[in-house]
Amino acid sequence: MDLKSFKRKLDEVEELHFVLPNGKPVPSHFHVTEVGEVSKHFIDCGGTVRLEKKVNFQLWEADDYDHRLQASKLRDIIALSEDKLGLGNHEIEVEYQGETIGKYGVSFEFGRFLLSSLKTDCLAKENCGIPAQKPKLVMANMTGTNNSSCTPGGGCC
Repeated sequence: MDLKSFKRKLDEVEELHFVLPNGKPVPSHFHVTEVGEVSKHFIDCGGTVRLEKKVNFQLWEADDYDHRLQASKLRDIIALSEDKLGLGNHEIEVEYQGETIGKYGVSFEFGRFLLSSLKTDCLAKENCGIPAQKPKLVMANMTGTNNSSCTPGGGCC
């Protein structure tokens, strides 16, 4: 989800709810400790130079169990970040502390922001010999040329 889409969804809620990929909610007393733009300038394994930019939110929970960040306050934090940092409309990446700092994508469903696991990928598959994935076939959809079902002793198996 990009920043513009996130802000539209933020306008639909009063309370903020983030849900981890395992279905557990981020505790409601979390803080957003950082909003920023992260740039990654790199070269992929095929030799292509790339520049990737993301808007980054860092969620953090403290022992302040009475704290509840409201959607209106996060809107204000984002507006200040856009003004002071010149944030672009990039995809959002959320950082949250698990056993280590995890990075997540974000989507929205039923009034909640769903954090999704991110995965690594080869960006130059065609240049480094990785074959294209073969299509998966569903055996139940395969039929013979005469569309009759296979029966014991029928010779089709």
